[in-house]
Amino acid sequence: MKRKKIIAGNWKMNHTVTETSGFINEFKRNIADVDGVDIVLCPTFTSLQIAVDLTQNTNIAIGAQNVHWSKNGAFTGEISPSMLLDIPVAYVILGHSERRQYFGETDETVNMRLKSTLTTPLKPIVCIGEKLDERESGITEKIISGQLNDGLKDITAQQMNDIVIAYEPVWAIGTGVTATPEQAQEVHAFIRNLINEKYGVNVSESIRIQYGGSVKSKNADTLLTQSDIDGALVGGASLDCNEFVNIIRSAE
Repeated sequence: MKRKKIIAGNWKMNHTVTETSGFINEFKRNIADVDGVDIVLCPTFTSLQIAVDLTQNTNIAIGAQNVHWSKNGAFTGEISPSMLLDIPVAYVILGHSERRQYFGETDETVNMRLKSTLTTPLKPIVCIGEKLDERESGITEKIISGQLNDGLKDITAQQMNDIVIAYEPVWAIGTGVTATPEQAQEVHAFIRNLINEKYGVNVSESIRIQYGGSVKSKNADTLLTQSDIDGALVGGASLDCNEFVNIIRSAE
């Protein structure tokens, strides 16, 4: 099955509203002719509204970097799905390793956020990935399997149609070290096989699995030609307009 590539830029805690505006105005001119790739930008919460306003009637979708599982309530500093839909954004990143590492995210809370997100039109990008010591200990598949099973607990095959999986080896995020195309493909194929066992071949062949972890224009070509890699979740390189455009061109 031919799966449409999806390239998402995770800006993390970078770019003010003013900087976001300048970036998007340049960016959308440079990728206006791209139609074979789904393009997603995930700025900070403060920049979501300007990002949505500036990308109306373009080929760019806007995503948030996190969302809470409750509709509202006493959750200081959190954002609800309805608040994101009111802007409105199209995608949301769930379970990024930095959320897990610094803010206590677990597979259980990822699952809670995912279930809440799937009651709305928001499209979740669910992140999974092993740490360096876990890879060196030879338990990558055990970690990935656990994150996938627990993160997708009680999710139906029909709901899987709205989900993107992002495999991000933690040891490759922001380190400059990238998984080799062969390493990345091996885990992507393992993930697809797990989804096949859980949901059947129709779901496993249609779901898109991104790679994330020090993706740059110089390595995008070799990563994106792997048979089970359907795009990229790009961190630092997505802050550079030309670099991000070149990654998208590689996917195209």
